[in-house]
Amino acid sequence: MKKKLLALLMGTSLVLAACGGGDEAGGDDATTAGSSDGEKLYSQNCMQCHGANLEGGAGPELTTIGATMSKEEIEDAIVNGVGNMPKGLLEGEEASTVADWLAEKK
Repeated sequence: MKKKLLALLMGTSLVLAACGGGDEAGGDDATTAGSSDGEKLYSQNCMQCHGANLEGGAGPELTTIGATMSKEEIEDAIVNGVGNMPKGLLEGEEASTVADWLAEKK
């Protein structure tokens, strides 16, 4: 029972720490759209919950997200949040760049 409680607390702490900040992540080098920029923004803001290889973790896997969701739907989820995913982690051009990159995953 103690192990389960400890795992729950650690998991919750990880999710809160990973999803807590987004203001400093989008520096000047992340302002132009492109696959590498989408991947870079994903690594800085999304990987903690969705995995380094899009395999999932605290958040769902995204390896084939483009086959089930359009770019617009993905961007809406990024901006407005879905389920346990908080809204506003990325906004504007950054959200659009990551959505473009994820929409290619089919």
